[in-house]
Amino acid sequence: MFGTESSLSMFLNTLTPKFYVALTGTSSLISGLILIFEWWYFRKYGTSFIEQVSVSHLRPLLGGVDSSSPSNSNTSNGEPDSNRQSVSECKVWRNPLNLFRGAEYNRYTWVTGREPLTYYDMNLSAQDHQTFFTCDSDHLRPADAIMQKAWRERNPQARISAAHEALELEDCATAYILLAEEEATTIMEAERLFKQALKAGEGCYRRSQQLQHHGTQYEAQHRRDTNVLVYIKRRLAMCSRKLGRTREAVKMMRDLMKEFPLLSMFNIHENLLESLLELQNYADVQAVLAKYDDISLPKSATICYTAALLKARAVSDKFSPEAASRRGLSTAEMNAVEAIHRAVEFNPHVPKYLLEMKSLILPPEHILKRGDSEAIAYAFFHLQHWKRVEGALNLLHCTWEGTFRMIPYPLEKGHLFYPYPICTETADRELLPKAVFHEVSVYPKKELPFFILFTAGLCSFTAMLALLTHQFPELMGVFAKAFLSTLFAPLNFIMEKVESILPSSLWHQLTRI
Repeated sequence: MFGTESSLSMFLNTLTPKFYVALTGTSSLISGLILIFEWWYFRKYGTSFIEQVSVSHLRPLLGGVDSSSPSNSNTSNGEPDSNRQSVSECKVWRNPLNLFRGAEYNRYTWVTGREPLTYYDMNLSAQDHQTFFTCDSDHLRPADAIMQKAWRERNPQARISAAHEALELEDCATAYILLAEEEATTIMEAERLFKQALKAGEGCYRRSQQLQHHGTQYEAQHRRDTNVLVYIKRRLAMCSRKLGRTREAVKMMRDLMKEFPLLSMFNIHENLLESLLELQNYADVQAVLAKYDDISLPKSATICYTAALLKARAVSDKFSPEAASRRGLSTAEMNAVEAIHRAVEFNPHVPKYLLEMKSLILPPEHILKRGDSEAIAYAFFHLQHWKRVEGALNLLHCTWEGTFRMIPYPLEKGHLFYPYPICTETADRELLPKAVFHEVSVYPKKELPFFILFTAGLCSFTAMLALLTHQFPELMGVFAKAFLSTLFAPLNFIMEKVESILPSSLWHQLTRI
């Protein structure tokens, strides 16, 4: 026993200060590398690598409960599990104000060399086109059969070639749609192609309307022709809006909503709201909001923030935070602030884009309600309307952060809306371009995992020890020896007690073993 202590003491005395510098420096380097990897993994995947490995692999080995078993039992009993709930909460919607691929998205790519659309977003668009523009009876018409294959093509040039091939057979409305969306390089050219599509689409619609009651096949064909006609008229209205003929666009949208009142999937009222705001026709904007800002209808950032803009317009030109703090808020100011709080609770990402605290990018073709993608799509088209109302952005700047004091924390329940879904970050990362030129806005902010904080503290501590050891080697050597002696003191005490209790002959035999 005493030989072991003497050998340990001799070993500690032979250690030079360079050994302590190398030890602490190496520890600092290793912990720093772990910290960098942990931070990178957290920024990319939103979780700690060490925590994920420990939960996924070590817990089952240590006899922990498998987290998948409860969900399986719930599913077998007919109860929806958390994954299904999150998928339903994070439904992706078609962007009502989506841009034209050929005339706008592709021009951005030609200028910057960046792709504004993700593969996931374009794949969703391909599924939409197959749903809206195809039916089971397409094989009866050769041009429609070609277009059915064209919508499934991944290569844009193959789709465009198929559309031209279909037009060689007959005037095909969906072929004109594809060329207007993807081949036309200007809005005027796209409008010309959509007008040709309208002429062909109206003929197909009239023929299928007369035959729709002759069987399910004709009914499906009429439903397809209705979708095609509504899509063409809506895009023609958007072309008029982009070309500055806003009043004409408003008339086309109103007529379309009267002719097909049940087709709410296209959300044409959001196009109408944006055009009315451009005309500064606020009375008509209020009338549209009164019809669509209903509790039974799904909300959107356009509905909530346009309602807030109208109420802010009544007080924003004379609003002063200093005066409001002295005399309190008037009834109209209180209504405006409550409307802003309501809008921010629905989508907390929008204010940073409206206040130009974050840079805008081109909006995607699909959006996630209450997500960053919806915020980009709204701010891209509506920022100019907020700037046009004097003092509106100032009122938003002074009041929007007060929303978060009203929302319960943690976000187990909402204040005015249902709780904020936790899956928006994952869906937005699929819809929006990578972090090369856009950083996805995340709400609520994720707290740093314990292992990142622990690794950061360990790295800082070991780096400080390495620096002190390098500067004061002899003093740190004394401290290291004292620390090790203190660390081994309980062990030495226990060994002494055991040695005093056991016979020396038995202890001698144990040490020999």
